[in-house]
Amino acid sequence: MKIIILGAGQVGKTVAEVMANEDNDITVVDRQPDLLKELQSKLDIRTVAGHASHPRVLDRAGIEDADLIFAVTNDDETNMIACQVAYSLYQTPTRLARVRAFEYSNHPTLFRPTAMPVDYLINPEQLVTRSMLRLIERPGAFEVLDFADGRAQLVGVKAQPGAPLTGERLCQFPARIKRASCRFVALYRDGQPITPDEHLRVESGDEVYFAAATRDAQTVLSALSPTDHPVRRIIIAGGGNLGLHLAELVEDRYYVRLIERDAERCRHLAGTLRRTIVLNGDVTDSELLKAEGIGETDVFCSATHKDKTNIVSSILARQLGARTTLSIVNHAGFGPVSETSPNDIIISPAQATIGALLTHIRRGDVTTVYSLRRGTAEAMELVVHGDRTTSSAVGRKIGDLPLDEGVAVCVILRQNQLLFPDPDTVIESLDRVVFFLPDKQFIANVELLFQVAITFV
Repeated sequence: MKIIILGAGQVGKTVAEVMANEDNDITVVDRQPDLLKELQSKLDIRTVAGHASHPRVLDRAGIEDADLIFAVTNDDETNMIACQVAYSLYQTPTRLARVRAFEYSNHPTLFRPTAMPVDYLINPEQLVTRSMLRLIERPGAFEVLDFADGRAQLVGVKAQPGAPLTGERLCQFPARIKRASCRFVALYRDGQPITPDEHLRVESGDEVYFAAATRDAQTVLSALSPTDHPVRRIIIAGGGNLGLHLAELVEDRYYVRLIERDAERCRHLAGTLRRTIVLNGDVTDSELLKAEGIGETDVFCSATHKDKTNIVSSILARQLGARTTLSIVNHAGFGPVSETSPNDIIISPAQATIGALLTHIRRGDVTTVYSLRRGTAEAMELVVHGDRTTSSAVGRKIGDLPLDEGVAVCVILRQNQLLFPDPDTVIESLDRVVFFLPDKQFIANVELLFQVAITFV
C-alpha cells in the first residue's frame, strides 16, 4: 500500500515506523528537514520537505497514485485542507486526518465529500480519554480494551501475591471464578510471552491477558489483583482539552480535583465543569499535592502537555501515597522511566492513534485494532465473510486453523451472543472474531486465512 504521512512529529514518526515495517511504500512530508533527515536515516522511506497541504508538495510526494493519506501535522486546519486537496485534485481513495479540536469533531456532518472530504477523523485526545476512563473503571488493570460494541473487554493485569488465582494452574481457573464468562489468552513472564496451556501455573508478577464479558471483567480482574478500596477520589494534573474532557466524564461518579497552572485557563475550567474542584497551581508542588489530599487519592492522572511534567508529577504522587497513577507520555523512551510500580501506568497517544489508523489499513473487514506492548503486539476484531467454498476459515474448528503459536481467538460475537471459544468451536460466516497476536509478524497470516476467494459475492 502506498501511504503518504503528513507530519513528522511523534505520531507521524511512530506511524511511519510501524507502516514501514509492514512492507508499505511510505512517504513522509514535513516542513522541518532535520526531522525528515532523522527519519530517513532509520527507515527505508521517502521524505519531502514542504507545507503539507500545498498541491505542489503533495505532487512531489506522489499523491497522484497514493492509496491513503494520513494527515497528522500539529495543525487541524492544515490536516483538513490537505484531505480536501487530495480529494479534489487527485481523488485519493482514503483520507484520514488527526483533528484535535472538539469544535470540529463534534460536527460529524461537516466531514463528507460534499463538505470536508475526510473519510475518518482521529482525535488522539478522545482516544486517550477513553483509555484513561476504562482504566479508572477497572482498578488493578494496566490495559483495558473494548470489543464487540463494548460487550466484551480484553484486560491486562499483573498477578499480585496472595491473589486467589496467583499460584493456580489455568485449568483450575473456571472453578475459582464461577459464573464469570471469560477466557485467558496470553501471559508474559519477565517481559517474554508464554503460550498459555491448562497446566501453566500463574506466578506473582506475571502479566496476564484475559477476555471477558464486560459485566464480568471486574470479577476476573479482582481474582488476580484484589482491591478492597473502590475508586472514589481522582486528581487530574493539567487542564488542557484532555484534562477537561476527562473531568467531564468522571465528575458525576467520583470526587474530582483538577490542577492547572494557567490562571485564565482555570477560570474557564471552573465555569465549564459542574462538580470538579479546579485549583490554580503547579502539579509538581509537593506541598500543594499534600494539601489536596494526595495520600488519600485513588487515581492521579497526569495529562499536561509536557512529558517530563507528567512523569515527575506521577512519581511524586506515588511517593506521597496515591494508589495509582496514569501518565500521558508521548516520547517512547520516557515510558520505562516512569513505570516504577505495578500501579504506574503509561498511556501513549501515538500508540492509541496507530490503533485507530490500523483499523482502516488492515486487509479484510476489520472493525477494531489496538496496538499493544509498545507496538510489538496487537489485538484486532474482524468480521468473517464467505462460506465453506470461498473461505479458508468458515466451517473449520479453531483448533484446526493454521494459526501461529501464541495467536489466540479471545471471543466471538455471533448473532448478539458472546462466545468464549475452545479448540472445538467452529467459525461461522458473519462471526465477529477478536484475536490477540503476540507478534505483529503474525498479522499477515491471519489476514490471509480470513480472506475470501475472488468468487465470493
